[in-house]
Amino acid sequence: MIVVSNTSPIFYLSTIGQIELLNQLYGEIVIPTAVYNEITHVGNTDVSAREVPTLSWVKIQPATDQAFVNKLRATLDLGEAEAITLAVELKADRLLMDERLGRAAAIGAGLQVTGVLGILIAAKRNNLIREVKPLLDDLIEQVGFWIDAQLYAEVLQVVDESA
Repeated sequence: MIVVSNTSPIFYLSTIGQIELLNQLYGEIVIPTAVYNEITHVGNTDVSAREVPTLSWVKIQPATDQAFVNKLRATLDLGEAEAITLAVELKADRLLMDERLGRAAAIGAGLQVTGVLGILIAAKRNNLIREVKPLLDDLIEQVGFWIDAQLYAEVLQVVDESA
């Protein structure tokens, strides 16, 4: 399975101590150079900046279709544009991305997209975590992750947990 990730799922999961879920669910994760640079830029004190360079299952690969990257840059940041481009180039099975505009562009490019909520749901279904709710609450409290109250309730309902 080929899985490409944007910055946000890596950042969110590393911040709440759950980065290993990516490895457990997908094995190897491929990130474009711009995403690696966003995560590890000088002065970044986030957990992800320390963890990602040490993870053998995170592979860095440049996106080569710069024309497509530039086209996507009209509405997306560089990391999102390169992640979508790399996923298309690799014919990835999945792209991990949370940003609304990026997800729309990725789906428009024919990609299967999963965000951090989908990752947590998959982790619960695969018995990698006992509960989603405490991790959702950690995302909200520690990362400032915004989730609509209705979606919050729907996610918990999907995994048979109560709000």
